[in-house]
Amino acid sequence: MNKVKIDTEYITLGQFLKAADIISTGGMAKWFLSEYDVFVNGEQDQRRGRKLRAGDQIEIPDHGTYIVTE
Repeated sequence: MNKVKIDTEYITLGQFLKAADIISTGGMAKWFLSEYDVFVNGEQDQRRGRKLRAGDQIEIPDHGTYIVTE
């Protein structure tokens, strides 16, 4: 499981994808979320504005499992 450390209260799903090096630019987030299944804490979510907080688990089939840490 990969860890993504944040220094703020939360990070959006779009920002997370860039921070985890899954996408190279923030502009790719909308495209990525429309093409791939993304699960946040076991529930599918395609909203790039979804707020992720420490302890949230993100699973992207064929890309890996990530956890948000402080």
